[in-house]
Formats: sequence, structure tokens, C-alpha cells
Amino acid sequence: MIRPALPGDAVALAALHALAFPPAEAWSADAMVLMLEMPGSFGLWQPEAGLVLARVAVDEAEILTIGVAPAARRQGLGAMLLLGAVAQAGGRGAAEMFLEVACDNLAALALYAAVGFSPVGRRRHYYGPGRDAEVLRRRIDPPLSPS
Repeated sequence: MIRPALPGDAVALAALHALAFPPAEAWSADAMVLMLEMPGSFGLWQPEAGLVLARVAVDEAEILTIGVAPAARRQGLGAMLLLGAVAQAGGRGAAEMFLEVACDNLAALALYAAVGFSPVGRRRHYYGPGRDAEVLRRRIDPPLSPS
């Protein structure tokens, strides 16, 4: 069951992030707390399976991180987390959502395209020398009024 991610979940969120990402890219519990305590930020997660953290600033939203544990991949959880984040962002007044993804992450690119994200730019060497990021955007139509 997907539920809100709270600062008190930081240790479990960090452990989950470490399952989903290589060690050098995994976020610590302290980083999770910082992200969740930023103005406009929110998170959703399914314990031991997947998480998404995002933030809204005025009418734009951004996915800060999304990850699914290897054992839970290819079961639709990534799409559910993304669509949940889009809905939350729309409910907070966002009209569009952005994210960055490594250009060589074909599985993630396919997932993002399947839920309505499309390319709008590229950030050279964003993930280190020779690893570019594709910047993707999804409109939130119609924009929802903040709750």
C-alpha cells in the first residue's frame, strides 16, 4: 500500500533508496529528512518496495528521486508512484512536473514516457563525465487548485 513518506520514515526510506540505486548514488537518512522538510516537498512510498520524493514551487513540480527495489520492479509500482506524485503536485497547484533521468537508463525512460513525460532538454555531464541527463516534462491537465 502506497502511503505518505514522512521525516520519521527517513531510516527506512534511505535503506530502500540504497536497494534501488548504486551505493555512490544512495541518499542517507539525513538527506531524506532534509528533502522531506523542504518547503513544498512531499513523498510517497511503499515500504520495502519503492519511493518517490517531489516538491512543488508555485505552479511547477519536480521529482527529486524515485526508486523501486529490484524485487519489486516491472510490476507497475513505479508508474503508480509517479502518477501519485503527479496527482499530489496537481492538488498543490502545479501545472507541470519535471524530472531528470540518465540518458542511458532505458527502463526509466520507457516508464516516464508511458505515464506522459516527454523530453524538453538535456543536461550534459549531469551524472558525471559522459553521462548526460534527459530533462522530461509532464503537463498536469487541468491544473488543480491547491487544497
